[in-house]
Amino acid sequence: MSLLEMFFQGGFIMWPILIASVVGVAISIDRYLVIRKARLNAPKFLAAIRSMVKKKDIDGAIQFCMAEKTPASNMIRKGLRKVRFGHSRVKEAIEAAGKQEVTKLEKGLSVLATISGIAPLMGFLGTVTGMIGAFMKIQDLQGSASPSDLASGIWEALLTTAFGLGVGIIALIFYNYFLAKITKLVNDMEVISTDVLDSLEEALTGKELPPDQDELEMEL
Repeated sequence: MSLLEMFFQGGFIMWPILIASVVGVAISIDRYLVIRKARLNAPKFLAAIRSMVKKKDIDGAIQFCMAEKTPASNMIRKGLRKVRFGHSRVKEAIEAAGKQEVTKLEKGLSVLATISGIAPLMGFLGTVTGMIGAFMKIQDLQGSASPSDLASGIWEALLTTAFGLGVGIIALIFYNYFLAKITKLVNDMEVISTDVLDSLEEALTGKELPPDQDELEMEL
């Protein structure tokens, strides 16, 4: 029996599970592409920004951020546009932009998490309704049903649990994978924002700040 035949044998509950799987696949592809584009060579980016800020070439730094087109560069670009208003406004702008970028990165993850939890439940629901049908058949046959009369109904009911668990497990794997990647990106964004703020303060006040080795050793 083919997978398609098994799907149709599973009953009407298989359709919501199928819809959930399609939505999960669409979200996974979208998040993969977004996270892939969001990756940034943090040490190289920081070195370029530090050099421009040190020369007080804020416009050049803004143009460089616009060319990068990543969440971290967008966050820094919005902060640099507020330099003329003072250090506190720059910090506020970077924090606000950072929250917006994180929200964009996490878009759809809550739906993926919901699918990972609800798909197995829909599978169990299909099994329960299938078992109810099997016992109703026993009643209709007045208790004279043979095992063969019930076997087909029972295994068909169990198909929904198998499909539901399969969709749920895959969705959970992708959810945790994307969550780990986004957490790494957010950590890099925090380090970059702190470094840029320190560089700006150093350039504007003329006070040299000691380098942070942890920031220089960030993973590519």
